[in-house]
Amino acid sequence: MTRIKDNFINYLTLFSSTGTLICCALPALLVSLGLGAVIAGLAGNIPGLVWLSENKISVFIFSGSLLAINGFLIWTNRNAPCPIDPKLRDVCIKGRKFSRNIYFTSLVVFFIGFFFAFVAPKIFY
Repeated sequence: MTRIKDNFINYLTLFSSTGTLICCALPALLVSLGLGAVIAGLAGNIPGLVWLSENKISVFIFSGSLLAINGFLIWTNRNAPCPIDPKLRDVCIKGRKFSRNIYFTSLVVFFIGFFFAFVAPKIFY
């Protein structure tokens, strides 16, 4: 049951940090490439994009909270014992590495979104 909970939190963290990327980094990238019309088309066809952009503080708080919870779970389980059986031990070790990779990918996505949402507007505008 704990493994299912950990996997759920891993994927929820990745999904929420991807939301920060979509709300802030993707529009900034497209506009900086001169593709403002693409953003207008996306905003017209995907109403959730506008909601994410309007509520970016809440999105970042939610995503940051999930990242903190996931980081805590990864940290506390880093030395948890794996089964003695070689096959199960290998699966356990691979699962931990996979969880850690998802977590660090989520962190990168979160900080890219954070930069374009909060730092870049202060620097470039």
